[in-house]
Amino acid sequence: MSASPPLVAFVDDEADLRAANAQSLGLAGFAVQGYDGAAAALAAIGADFPGVVVTDVRMPGIDGIELFRRLKALDPDLPVILITGHGDIEMAVGAMREGAYDFISKPYAAERLIDSVRRALDKRRLVLENRRLRQALEQAGGDPPLLGQTPAMERLRARIRSLADLDVDVLVLGETGSGKEMVAQALHQWGKRKSGRLVALNCGALPETVIDSELFGHEAGAFTGAAKRRIGQIEYADGGTLFLDEIESMSPALQIKLLRVLEDRMVTPLGSNEKRRIDMRVIAATKLDLGRAVKEGGFRADLAYRLDVVTLTIPPLRERRDDIPLLFEHFVTRAAARFGRERPALSPGLRHHLEGHDWPGNVRELAHFADRVVLGLVEHEDGPLAGRGLADQVAAFEARLLRDALTRHRGNAAAAIEDLGLPRKTFYDKLQRYGLVPADFREK
Repeated sequence: MSASPPLVAFVDDEADLRAANAQSLGLAGFAVQGYDGAAAALAAIGADFPGVVVTDVRMPGIDGIELFRRLKALDPDLPVILITGHGDIEMAVGAMREGAYDFISKPYAAERLIDSVRRALDKRRLVLENRRLRQALEQAGGDPPLLGQTPAMERLRARIRSLADLDVDVLVLGETGSGKEMVAQALHQWGKRKSGRLVALNCGALPETVIDSELFGHEAGAFTGAAKRRIGQIEYADGGTLFLDEIESMSPALQIKLLRVLEDRMVTPLGSNEKRRIDMRVIAATKLDLGRAVKEGGFRADLAYRLDVVTLTIPPLRERRDDIPLLFEHFVTRAAARFGRERPALSPGLRHHLEGHDWPGNVRELAHFADRVVLGLVEHEDGPLAGRGLADQVAAFEARLLRDALTRHRGNAAAAIEDLGLPRKTFYDKLQRYGLVPADFREK
């Protein structure tokens, strides 16, 4: 189905001029609504009018300047273009100071009117899109971690809600940065276990030397330095949910122990012979196909089968591009509040980047990009740094050098540090400042 042509309301009390201008605008691809006066236009144009208004200044009754002021009170962002005679130019300039979009003095070529209308319509489209995105965010209410209006996200949310109250373990499959922990949080918060704890563990970050104590706990005196009893993370999740992120990175020895816990829901702390029953739900997350990991020998088949009871797959951002503007608006609003900055509008240059980039780091990469936009550290054809001070421009250049180094070395922080010749702490301080995460630059 083709999109409707852009809309222009043309207001002029002279029928011949209305008809001639309507013909010129129609040949340029615009849909034209003609009105013989301001009263008729005001009766038809609402706050979310999906177009622009062109009006003659000299009209009986309500003139074009007063029409502009009334439309501005109705919708401050509605572009109004004034058509003036020679003696009305000063008046039109004053109206532009009040917010009129443009004025065109008679006589004028059709191309001059068409060009002004086209630019005004581009601005109007962006304004209305930003409004729609903000309304969608407000309607999302308590679900911002799983924002999205695409069918894939609607199906994912519906599936999560159907599983939330069930005591079934869930495997969450998704690329890096796609929101696996957000899905785990939703399963926990939308279900009957929300009164309990959500205990999140990154399996790839657990040090081998303390992993048994960290997961299963220990009794006082169980080993050197164990001065008092410690409850392990698994037992700490009793009554709630245990979230195991990056399950594919778990060591073979720990896989055996985890399988036993999943089977009998009991733990035995170090230094104790007592088995303790645990009432918990387990959510595991991985960016890899566990079936392939089993074939390659990196993951136990029995544990993979035990985890793969119910699987939720998160679509990558590149497969739900229609959600990108909504997510970007959410992240920009959040970043503006966090940094105490004004929220930038979705400009044509930003829109082009959002639509054209593949987002290999998924939602996480988009969130960090929104941070940089709010901080004024992103350069594109709209030139957001134009008019900013030297410090901001230097910061933008520095951020670009860091991104380029991480891209060249595919997210290898050590190699990027050596390439840039920076002290390790300085490097990571700058990454934090510019919202850069090495994992976003690694190959999938």
